[in-house]
Amino acid sequence: HVVPVYWGTDRAVQPNAQRLAFGSDRARKLQLGEAMVTVPKVHEVPKVERPWVVTIPYFDVTIYAEKEDPKKHFTVKEIKALTREELLAQVKARLKGSKTYKDQALVFVHGYNTSFDNALYRTAQIAYDLDFDGAPFLYSWPSGGAVASYTYDRESAQASEPYLREFLEMVVKQTGAKQVSIIAHSMGNQPVMDVLRDMKSSAPEGVSINQVILAAPDVDADSFSNLAKAIKGLAKNVTLYVASNDRALIVSRNFWGSYRAGDVPPAGPLILPGIDTIDVTAASTDTFAINHSGYASNNKLLDDIRELLKTGLRPPELRPLKPGKITTQAGDYWRYVPSLQAPPTTSTPQ
Repeated sequence: HVVPVYWGTDRAVQPNAQRLAFGSDRARKLQLGEAMVTVPKVHEVPKVERPWVVTIPYFDVTIYAEKEDPKKHFTVKEIKALTREELLAQVKARLKGSKTYKDQALVFVHGYNTSFDNALYRTAQIAYDLDFDGAPFLYSWPSGGAVASYTYDRESAQASEPYLREFLEMVVKQTGAKQVSIIAHSMGNQPVMDVLRDMKSSAPEGVSINQVILAAPDVDADSFSNLAKAIKGLAKNVTLYVASNDRALIVSRNFWGSYRAGDVPPAGPLILPGIDTIDVTAASTDTFAINHSGYASNNKLLDDIRELLKTGLRPPELRPLKPGKITTQAGDYWRYVPSLQAPPTTSTPQ
């Protein structure tokens, strides 16, 4: 199986004799292209099957690396840089053939500790597992792709905002997509929300931001609240997935000494007007990561996103995830509980 991923990045090109490759340095410009990513027939939802690699953390020393095999692993079959005109032509051809997700574009923006290639694999996996026949896009900002690169990653994410805005404006205004949805994970939420705030008044007539999915945002809670108010009304739905076990947020919590917008403090998650907050600790937000931890073990989150993209069905308990509604003094939120566990209580003092 081969999945096209239309990418944009402000990463610098990395020397590679075999193919076009991008590292963690900043190019300070937007570059565009297309990658053809293979999905092995042995693929299990929602994994990204890749060769085993044993490294020494923080020292970037590889002790053992399994050989890449397309029969067992996600691989980059082809990757090429394209002009804006060339990319738009490819995307329009893809959208013309879309049926299940007619005229839809989906943009994924990764989080902390993610290499360019791993971001390609995750985007392809999400598109493949959703049976997404619209146009899947990736924006990859210059993450260091290492556990020790947290500070560098945060500054890189912020520095990428002008190029991310240029990319998103192209997707919204020039691809011909009638609906554009965005998934931002972890540290990728900060530039996405900043850009959406600036874009709120500039979406062309006939094009709508369908779903904005903010997964485990590594954003200060107060800053997140202010940004959420600023983008209110931009999209049909805004969904905030929070989790107490997201590995990137644990790193961030230790770094800042406080909980983030995507975390679940003892008092409960962030609840904001116009946003559906869903605690998916039991389903795991690792669905959007690849380096933060082991593979995701639950595909319920993808089922929920599939229904969101197809129908926009709300409130959340009507969708396949079927999270229970929790009523607090601050408002309502939802919590996913696996079917083998008891359902959550419906009212919690706060």
